[in-house]
Amino acid sequence: MSTFVTHSRRFFMLESLITSKTRLRLLIKFFVNSQNHSHLRGLAEEFGESTNAIRKELNNLTQAGILISQNEKNKIEYKANERHPFYTNIRDIIRKHLGLDMLLEQILDRMGEVEQVVLTGDLARGSDTRVIDVLVAGENLNDEYINHLTRRIEQLIDRKVIFTLASGRVSSGGLVLFDRQAGV
Repeated sequence: MSTFVTHSRRFFMLESLITSKTRLRLLIKFFVNSQNHSHLRGLAEEFGESTNAIRKELNNLTQAGILISQNEKNKIEYKANERHPFYTNIRDIIRKHLGLDMLLEQILDRMGEVEQVVLTGDLARGSDTRVIDVLVAGENLNDEYINHLTRRIEQLIDRKVIFTLASGRVSSGGLVLFDRQAGV
């Protein structure tokens, strides 16, 4: 069975398992990057949905202990509960759903002396716009392979991928998916 078919089924299975699109969007928002946090009105604006639909899902996820809430300047801020026993499992499932596991595997396979892979842009902030911005840092990177890789990855994960290559290490913001020095 081809990788594309396997991934497509995996993608479909998650949407079958989590039938609420709002819940899936919230899980992506908070579990793709544990530093992401937001409040009800901000989520309603970002998702273009009613506050009632989002409030219902936030309450369900908070009651289950998957999200935690805290008062922040007259607003309730929500974020992933990193102490929940299933935190790592949920994070990994969300990252697989987005194709980040395949992306990282393909980059590390033949890109050269990769030092870091950093997810930047909307997805790093938890907004799935179907565009993945990736910064690949290292020495002697195979920039010819990047064009082939871009097309292949886009077919595999059904998202647009934008690669930025940098020599050496970087200290820019974003979600570090791989760091040779840190062992991540």
